Amino acid sequence: MALAYAYDWLFSTFWIIESKRNDDKVNVYRNMIWPDISGNVLELGPGYAQSLKLLRHTTMKDGSESIDPAFIQAYTVIEPNSFMYGGLQKNAEDNGFRVKYDTLSYPEGAAVATMATNDDSIPFVIVKGTLDEFNNIPKAVLDGAPYDSILTSFSLCTVRNPKATLKNIFKLLRPGGTYYFIEHVRQPKANDPLVIEDNGVNAWFWGKVQDCINPVWKLVGHGCNVNRRTGETISKMGCWNDIDYKYVRPTIDIQSRVMPLSFGRATKAK
Repeated sequence: MALAYAYDWLFSTFWIIESKRNDDKVNVYRNMIWPDISGNVLELGPGYAQSLKLLRHTTMKDGSESIDPAFIQAYTVIEPNSFMYGGLQKNAEDNGFRVKYDTLSYPEGAAVATMATNDDSIPFVIVKGTLDEFNNIPKAVLDGAPYDSILTSFSLCTVRNPKATLKNIFKLLRPGGTYYFIEHVRQPKANDPLVIEDNGVNAWFWGKVQDCINPVWKLVGHGCNVNRRTGETISKMGCWNDIDYKYVRPTIDIQSRVMPLSFGRATKAK
């Protein structure tokens, strides 16, 4: 238990720095889909949730920028690493949400002071847990379902069973709801028509590099897998009414070459 807590703390400390660098590289792709997120929202593994700033905002009477209630009515996050909660809460409050903790999954939340500008602020619920197994999904997440929008942002690389997690995402969506995602993946094949930004990367070579480094990367990266074929896994589920996703092979640095992106959306039939 002590080792797990230390592991969580170490990763949360590392992520304070790395998440900003990551956002600088990927927000251009998030911006292609994040403004469409709406309604009753569930986010899986938000970390510090810096991407909240990319949701639809409006100018309030006091001149501040806040999440637009015409687009977002409620926001629930399920995050297993409680060391992320301080930054997560701050980012939510900075974007005008009314934060509360689900004390059934995270009893310590009862002692945490939260701030709300007013009772009309959009509720933001922080839940501790995962979507790995449907029978173990926290009650607060189930009670909030069905969701209009569910999103993952560099989360499916760390879940124990991505196929099971994706099935649970599908179950929690309302009919006609949309799953939004941006994930790093194994290099797609050369000349894959879904690649919209190639930059001359040797896909075969860097795919092999990903396979070789993944055991060590997973150990030091808090369970992160760099060679999952997440886009393909989503598209091959066979349950989506419509799916639209793309690949990007950035060449900014060595890390980017072992972390190409897949991003898009999948819609459940009405």
